[in-house]
Amino acid sequence: MAGNVNKVFLMGNLTRDIELRQFPSGGAVGKFGLAVNEKFRDRNDQWQERANFIDCEIFGKRAEVMAQYLGKGRAVFIEGKLRLDQWEDQQGQKRSKLKVVVDDFQFVDGPRDGGGGGGGGGGRSYANAPSSSGPGDYEPVPDDDIPF
Repeated sequence: MAGNVNKVFLMGNLTRDIELRQFPSGGAVGKFGLAVNEKFRDRNDQWQERANFIDCEIFGKRAEVMAQYLGKGRAVFIEGKLRLDQWEDQQGQKRSKLKVVVDDFQFVDGPRDGGGGGGGGGGRSYANAPSSSGPGDYEPVPDDDIPF
């Protein structure tokens, strides 16, 4: 095969509110966890469900929009790439963690009553969002442009 592919598509629920941090340069990073359930049949042909917990990061205006409109428990569809972080802990042990760096996201469920991040709306994509514009400047991608 000529080349490599690093592409991830996940749909799940946020395990916690998005932790938004601002860089001194003005950029932003949002960190969050995503729970993605997997259904399978066990040896006894019984349906089982297992939750996979995935650490995610998103950068720029998209991070700010996610933090503004999505909170713990909200469903979201993300598109991104895998990244392996490696470091040495205080005891000198080598550690690593695989995470998803999010390039794009879509709201899956509509707004919730009584808080929880407000806003949102099914199917809005922020793939074409310029990194310097504000949340009100985003244009949703028409459903006809989505390949699935």
